[in-house]
Amino acid sequence: MGQTTRLTRRAFVAASAAAAAAETKRPNIVFLMPDQHRYHSVGCLGNAEVKTPHIDKLASEGVTLHHTFANTPVCCPARAILLTGQYCHRNGMIANDLRLREDHVSFAEVLSGAGYRTGFVGKWHLDGGQREPGWVPPGPRRQGFQFWAAHQCSHKHFENHYFRDSPVPIEFGKFEAEGWADVAVEFLEGVKKDPRPFYLTVQWGPPHDPYKAPANYTANYNPAKLTMRANYKKGKVPVPPPAAIAEYYGMVTAIDDQVGRLMAKLDELGLRENTIVLYSSDHGDMLGSQGERLKRKPWEESIRVPGFLRWPGHIKPGSQSDVFFTHVDFAPTLLGMAGLKPPAAMQGNDLSKPIVTGKGKAPDSAFFQIFGPFTGDGTDAGWRGVRTATHMYARYQDKPWVLYDIKADPFQLNNLIGKAPAVEAAMEKRLAKWMKDTGDSWSFNWSHKVEDAGRLYKHKTFFTVQEYLDWAKANPDLDRA
Repeated sequence: MGQTTRLTRRAFVAASAAAAAAETKRPNIVFLMPDQHRYHSVGCLGNAEVKTPHIDKLASEGVTLHHTFANTPVCCPARAILLTGQYCHRNGMIANDLRLREDHVSFAEVLSGAGYRTGFVGKWHLDGGQREPGWVPPGPRRQGFQFWAAHQCSHKHFENHYFRDSPVPIEFGKFEAEGWADVAVEFLEGVKKDPRPFYLTVQWGPPHDPYKAPANYTANYNPAKLTMRANYKKGKVPVPPPAAIAEYYGMVTAIDDQVGRLMAKLDELGLRENTIVLYSSDHGDMLGSQGERLKRKPWEESIRVPGFLRWPGHIKPGSQSDVFFTHVDFAPTLLGMAGLKPPAAMQGNDLSKPIVTGKGKAPDSAFFQIFGPFTGDGTDAGWRGVRTATHMYARYQDKPWVLYDIKADPFQLNNLIGKAPAVEAAMEKRLAKWMKDTGDSWSFNWSHKVEDAGRLYKHKTFFTVQEYLDWAKANPDLDRA
């Protein structure tokens, strides 16, 4: 009997060792995400004035995904989509400062369950309640992340702090772009003691407003010599002047330096070959285009974000792709690249095959949702939209809003609503199908309550989208950036 027990134990240990060995062969994943970095503010994406040599190098070593979009271009909803692989009407995060429910299966939880070491560094903004000081206690509210160096939300870029596993804040004492990279380096160094595959996400605060960079970075940009986009103009809200855009570019370059630093650390640790690196953002920034500021808009400067993916030995260096790769697809795609099956609850597509090989089925458009009016950045009401390779269309519940021919009018200066009825009808039909296929509606009952943890909504519970919209209309200035 004892011999049988020993053999069984040996078999168990051998199986465990084999499983561990298989796990170590899975690729590491690094997701780098600054806040509010638009597609149009990267050197290799056509902006010769902004200095991003390290991001440009990363792009040259992998694939540039030109159709990378934020399904809901505002902070908390975007982050919830990225983590859950679900649209906002499904995960409940329809606005800023709500709390993501713990019963969702997150991307990090799937990876953790597959043997990954998971690390979150940066701005979390998924815990509801007070933005500051911003401690998120260990446990389910961290949504599957084991290593933790984060705060809920603060844009004090020069006086910022973070938390580990106690509510005692740790001050950076430096511009936060560098501070977050310091902690990311610490996580990467952990491979020396822990050989498991890892997932690390670094979610910087810059270049989110307030627009202010360290002087040595801003010195690279003379506001008087910057070229404004062709659709930059004064609008109904104060728009960032050239001096603010110079600061924005300075913050982008500061982030770029830290990207270079982290890529060098991967090389130093011998991790380059088996590490997937994805660089993107939660949403863009209008920066005065269309006479608008911030995000939540259906224009390119708001919805379109950088998308660079490097995976040595799998993705051809310098590749260019027009695959539609939206936030809801990030988690299932990265899981697919890691050889893991996305949970059934995820609504996004596993686009690993079309991205890596250029073959396979992929969406031919992107779907967008905004759920409420926010006068802080000039958004009048909730809207839905769809973007194809050639056109962008968005509507309010009661009427069409904008229609653009992206190919003929890349700066979206000519609104075709009422001028191109056949195209408008086709885009409306496409949008209706997106809403039906995803389970979205202008007004419906959720299968769960959307509850806020405290600060803005005073524990308000909304049972329908319409209840939320009515509340938001009565309190237009509460949900901010």
